[in-house]
Amino acid sequence: MEIGGTCVEIESQGKRIVLDVGLPLDVADPETVPLHPIKGFDAPDPGLLGVVISHPHQDHYGLAHRLPKETPFLIGKAAEAILAAADVFSPAGLRLENVLYLQDHSPITLGPFTITPYLVDHSAYDAYAILVEAGGARLFYTGDLRAHGRKRNLFAKLLRVPPEHIDVLLMEGTTIGRIEAVSGCPTEAKLEERFVELFKQTPGMPLVWCSGQNIDRIVTIFRACKRAGRQFIIDMYTAHVLRATGNEHLPQAGWGEIKVFLPKSQKWQIIQKKEFQLADSYKASRIYPEQLPNEASRSVMLFRPSMMRDIEEAACLSGSRLIYSVWAGYLKNAKNKPLLDWLRQLGIPLDECHTSGHAAVRDLVKLRNTFLKAVLVPIHTDQPGQFEKVFGNVQRHDDGEWWSVHSPTETPPLR
Repeated sequence: MEIGGTCVEIESQGKRIVLDVGLPLDVADPETVPLHPIKGFDAPDPGLLGVVISHPHQDHYGLAHRLPKETPFLIGKAAEAILAAADVFSPAGLRLENVLYLQDHSPITLGPFTITPYLVDHSAYDAYAILVEAGGARLFYTGDLRAHGRKRNLFAKLLRVPPEHIDVLLMEGTTIGRIEAVSGCPTEAKLEERFVELFKQTPGMPLVWCSGQNIDRIVTIFRACKRAGRQFIIDMYTAHVLRATGNEHLPQAGWGEIKVFLPKSQKWQIIQKKEFQLADSYKASRIYPEQLPNEASRSVMLFRPSMMRDIEEAACLSGSRLIYSVWAGYLKNAKNKPLLDWLRQLGIPLDECHTSGHAAVRDLVKLRNTFLKAVLVPIHTDQPGQFEKVFGNVQRHDDGEWWSVHSPTETPPLR
């Protein structure tokens, strides 16, 4: 059992669905990861009725591109659009051909299965927990969720109005075993306050390293920019992801306080894929390397390591700092040593300002208590043994193990 690489196969009456088809987090070459031994993954199979992608993070969809194009996928509409937008710039993007859209609390029937999505608070946009009903049994899969983001009211709503009569709860436990998550995680509102402080303390241009798909964090940074009196410079990949959400209330290129920078690596992708119209669509919002030195002291730039040379060559780093807003564990990865060396070489200080995309332990306890009668099965955790110490009525199952979900009225069993 591990964090990431999630894939759950469910069978009833000879038909099957799959919840997520994720890529493990710790692989060097994704193409070397074998597909799960599930009928319908190597070649189309009529018994596989659908593959649900709970949210657009690679550890939940990262092997989907290797499934047959005929595979029926269930995913949120905005999530699908985000992955398609990312496909222009990144190998982590994804284009699907056979899609049913998940909508909050809207049931979908596939053969013996009724699938009901529950929109949740997570660092991925358009993320869902999934209720699966079949053969009289009811299974609730939390996917990834939290209670301290900008959509934290969704977690409160789930506790207040949960699906009833759940037989099995598949609950994520990413933060179990992490000391900092026991007492709770900082909210996005707390991060906003810290960003404002750091922006005001920085005489030059703050660089913020965060995921372009972490929409909550983008909103937090944008709000902090406005409060600090700075414009927000985003890369074209992030601008395209924000547009793909279809949510005009989110920060967008075209807003006066937002400029779009095109790094060389992204420019190369546009040329390779002949997406010139896409680049032209951001023309009115562009900011160019030669403009950066004069704009640095009144700007904040969204950053990733692939942009190091772009901004160094633009000579806009006097008085800068890097604000790291991604999981701290990534900094220990050897591939980020060049970044740390670069920061030291240029004398750029590094500050951390981040919070988890996953529920703190105290919030997982609240969630578990909401489904007290359900058997709890650990998932998406590297600490399954801790579940028995924290929660009650726990069943642990090994990877690849089939087991039956029993309900007093179920005939035939769901497994």
